[in-house]
Amino acid sequence: MSAPVTYSLADGIATLRMDDGKANAMAPAMSAALNAGLDRAAAEGARAVVIRGRPGLLSGGFDLKIIRGEDEALKAKMREDGMALLKRLYLSPLPIVFAVTGHAVAMGALLLLAGDVRIGTEGDFRIGLNEVGIGLSLPIAGIELARDRLLPAELSRAVINARLYRPDEAASVGYLDQVAKPDAFDERVRQAAAGLADLDAAAFAETKRRLRQPTLDRIAALGA
Repeated sequence: MSAPVTYSLADGIATLRMDDGKANAMAPAMSAALNAGLDRAAAEGARAVVIRGRPGLLSGGFDLKIIRGEDEALKAKMREDGMALLKRLYLSPLPIVFAVTGHAVAMGALLLLAGDVRIGTEGDFRIGLNEVGIGLSLPIAGIELARDRLLPAELSRAVINARLYRPDEAASVGYLDQVAKPDAFDERVRQAAAGLADLDAAAFAETKRRLRQPTLDRIAALGA
C-alpha cells in the first residue's frame, strides 16, 4: 500500500499531498505521515508548508471504520493523534497553507481551523463539522479551535447544528480565507505560500505563538 502522504519541496515551499485512495481518513497512519512531512519540511529548511488533498477531496475526517469498530485502544489513539496534530499545526512556526481541493468535513474541517491561509476551490463541495449529524460529539479541542476561527454569530450552527457549507459560504464564516476558480486555484495557492515564506520567520513564529497560545492554554485547562 502506498504512503497516504507524498512530499515535495520546491522554491522553499514543502507540499504534503494527502491521498489514501479513499476518503483521506484521518486514521493514525495519515496523522503519522503528516507529522513526518512536517518534520522533513523543518529539517530541509522549508519556509512554508502546503497541505492539499486530491481533486474533489481534502479529507472526510476520522476513519469511520475505526470509530464504529470494537478496538477501543485504536479509537483512542486515532483521537489523540488527531488532536495532537491539530495543536501542532495551529502553533506551527512554519506557515501552513491548506489547499482545499474539495470536501473537508469533520476532522477534515478541523484541520482548516489550524491553518494560516486556507484556499478553497469552487465546486459542489461541502465543508464543515458534521459530527453531531453522524452521532458523534465534537472534542473540546475542536470546539475551542472553532470558537477561535469561526464567525461568532455562526458558531452554534456550525458546531451544534452540524451545518455544512459550500466553499463560498465557508469563506464567509471562517473555514476558508479565499475561494478560487479551478483554473486559478494552484496559482493562488502558490502565491499565498510564497507570500508567507517571504515573511520574517522568527517574527512570524513568535507573533503566531503570542496570538494562539492562549487558546491552547484554555484547551489544556479544560483537560483536552
